Amino acid sequence: MNLRLIPIVAFTAVLLPAQSAQDHWVATWTTGQLLAHLPAPGGGRGRGGARGGAPKNDDPAQAIAAHGFSHQTVRMIAHTSIAGRRLRIKLENAFGGAPVVVGSAHVALREKDSAIVTASDRALAFNGKPGVTIPPGAAILSDAVDFQVPARADLAISLYFPGETGAPTLHINALHNTYISQEGDATGAASIDNAIVTQSSYFLAAVDVAAPANAFLLVAFGDSITDGHFATNEANADWPDVLAVRLAANKQTANIAVGNQGINGNRVLRDNTGVNALARFDFDVLGQAGVKWMTLLEGVNDIGRAKNRPADAVTADELIAGYKQIIERAHAHGIKVIGCTITPDEGYALYWTEEGEKVREAANEWIRSGGAFDAVVDFDKATRDAADPKRLAPNFDSGDHLHPNDAGYKAMGDAFDIAILARNK
Repeated sequence: MNLRLIPIVAFTAVLLPAQSAQDHWVATWTTGQLLAHLPAPGGGRGRGGARGGAPKNDDPAQAIAAHGFSHQTVRMIAHTSIAGRRLRIKLENAFGGAPVVVGSAHVALREKDSAIVTASDRALAFNGKPGVTIPPGAAILSDAVDFQVPARADLAISLYFPGETGAPTLHINALHNTYISQEGDATGAASIDNAIVTQSSYFLAAVDVAAPANAFLLVAFGDSITDGHFATNEANADWPDVLAVRLAANKQTANIAVGNQGINGNRVLRDNTGVNALARFDFDVLGQAGVKWMTLLEGVNDIGRAKNRPADAVTADELIAGYKQIIERAHAHGIKVIGCTITPDEGYALYWTEEGEKVREAANEWIRSGGAFDAVVDFDKATRDAADPKRLAPNFDSGDHLHPNDAGYKAMGDAFDIAILARNK
């Protein structure tokens, strides 16, 4: 979307329409959180995380993951799914061992790279104050601010950290650039010059909008294939974004938001990168504003790890038991669950075995015919090679035989019958 074409009059008006009594909060963008580098034993807490290696001197992203920020501004990009007339942000210090101080925070429409549409810039507040301290393990919501949020637009969220944060709660694979100042508070700056650029987001967990009564959130809950691993950066090419575009284009589904809660390497039953799906369900699904539906696409990492770690082997029955737990817990909160079949991975040297393939096929058969899910999307069928169903179709293969490319992710997003969501609003 070319944000230069958005008229700035909407942001120069003195008064905006009052929030309708029927409006409610719905997350227009979300991201799954983890800790890339654990502190020394005894120093961390929260929901666990994945260990990262020692930072390399020439890799700023690894250095930041290990040590965090000090007297720096971080400008992150959140690509919205639905529109709203007000917004608030959610910050998480879910894995921190100490409180994190945010000195100031701003939101604006992104123009290009780190540059913002300056007329849209708004300072955010927390209990009426410009900054906030986030306790270890906690999530904090900003005060609401009047802001005409477009659908399918890039928001720039800028946070200033006046002190040392320590290793940050983050999302590694943001699929958008993040711009980090060398020093100082640049939250209201038109752009961040000489920025350190990474492809991760830090402490930012969600953006909520005040949306009409019929709006709701679908949480895409999964692993790297939901996260969009190998999708083109800055292209919104992951399958949840493809689905969001389709929903936005249909009048009956235009108020259905999509939040991506995929985490690379995530597993259903055991920790890997991020804690296991059963453990993060409460925070990453139930903790989202306006959630009414979710998708579940996990299992390939549970199955594949057995190749090099036999002690981690899982049976189809164990995996299905994990699925049942998530379905039951979602239903207890009025959330409907779409089961997604596990995509093929023959040829992925780190994972694939004949024994693992049998587990995948058995799990997929249960997803399709077990009757436990409220709906099913057959990603396996949408992406497999017709000549060799154990493999990704060559035109959908990123090259590692596990992760789809942009065309494969589009096929996945297109595989949804959005009439299911339209009928159950």
